[in-house]
Amino acid sequence: MPQPNDQRLFAVILGTNEIASAVGLRLVRAGYCVVLSHDPDPPVIRRKMAFHDALFTDTARLEDIVAERADDGMQVYQALRRPARILVTWLGLLDLLPVRQIDLLIDARLQKRRITPDLRRLARLTIGLGPGFSSNFNCDLAVETRPGRIGLVAEQRWTDPADGVASTLGDVGAERFVYSRCAGRWHTPIEIGARVYKDVVLGHLSGVPVLAPRDGILRGIARDGSEAPAGVKLLEIDPRGRDAQWTGTDHRGRAIADATIAAVRLHAARRITQRNPA
Repeated sequence: MPQPNDQRLFAVILGTNEIASAVGLRLVRAGYCVVLSHDPDPPVIRRKMAFHDALFTDTARLEDIVAERADDGMQVYQALRRPARILVTWLGLLDLLPVRQIDLLIDARLQKRRITPDLRRLARLTIGLGPGFSSNFNCDLAVETRPGRIGLVAEQRWTDPADGVASTLGDVGAERFVYSRCAGRWHTPIEIGARVYKDVVLGHLSGVPVLAPRDGILRGIARDGSEAPAGVKLLEIDPRGRDAQWTGTDHRGRAIADATIAAVRLHAARRITQRNPA
């Protein structure tokens, strides 16, 4: 049965990308009402691995969960009276703070080159994912997202800074991506999951054609009509042939979600210990 409104756990995740969505899946299965708050920088490209497109199509399905778009704070408030669910919204954090005290606030935007805000005291528990976070400076708990080092970061230490080295996929690194050379409006007629070939035009950025960097399956591409800042990923090619993946959660997303849930549980255990010392 639905829990009373004052008991439903309320989680806000900043970001609508595949990492934010993987974390949201774990939280909704744990009984939270989850709200994913959109940020346009950087654009979301792995959209079939995320709830992002619910912003444009009202709903989006990822694995066994369907997320719904919320357009105002009242819709979010009413969702807290219902069974656990995921909402995706254009509303920012300042719009969501008045709805009700947030139990869990997670910054999953992975903004590698921007100054991360101080989230502390904005929720009962705040967690920062990826570069730019320290539990001694701008969040309660920081989680490393760098491949090979995913997990909770020790107190007093910062997460690893972005090193500009892309993770590998089928032994292919940064060459599977195309980055925007300048800021502009992006247009593309190509759908995620399409087989593409090197040097085929996949879209135009402010009228300039953008070519496929290699053969493969289109794993991600910025949504048609979106504004792209300079230096961000516009598209990604999966070179793995039959093993290519462009839907559902991947290993990295699940690992970061597991690390985030572990951090939440650790915090809860610490609070119990503090209340009931031996």
